[in-house]
Amino acid sequence: GIAYRTDFDLMNIQRVSGKSMEYTVKGTNTKFVPHVIEPSFGVERALMAVLSSAYREDEQNGEKRVYLALPEHLAPVRFAVSPLLKNKPELVEKAREVYAQLVKANPGRVMWDDNGNIGKRYRRQDEIGTPHCVVIDFQTLEDGTVTVRERDTTEQKRVNVSRLI
Repeated sequence: GIAYRTDFDLMNIQRVSGKSMEYTVKGTNTKFVPHVIEPSFGVERALMAVLSSAYREDEQNGEKRVYLALPEHLAPVRFAVSPLLKNKPELVEKAREVYAQLVKANPGRVMWDDNGNIGKRYRRQDEIGTPHCVVIDFQTLEDGTVTVRERDTTEQKRVNVSRLI
């Protein structure tokens, strides 16, 4: 909203402080105490509008899927990196390498996620609006490609790690 405060605030400051709040117009030497218009806005409303417009629900395999379809430049996390299986040291080691490369290229916008099975990781990342989930699997060890799952379409494709950086 907007509050039209007239000269109320400046007149009170002038009265309490004893200092003149008058403005003198050059050329005419006309003096007046300016009126104040106080605009009121905050980031909260804009952020709520963005989140509300990005909220999506759909159904996959009979289950409701919730995700934030945030534009990539607004998503707090751009990539989530996961080993397909966290109990396979070779996958975890390679995933950590890929994670480090992505962090270097995208400071503050890459997340490590190895909690739960891969389906739960995807759902969690969908809910926070992460556009790309990068999964390191056994094929990664063979040919250097990773699986990239897109948040909005849930499509998965094989991509060389160097294309992500």
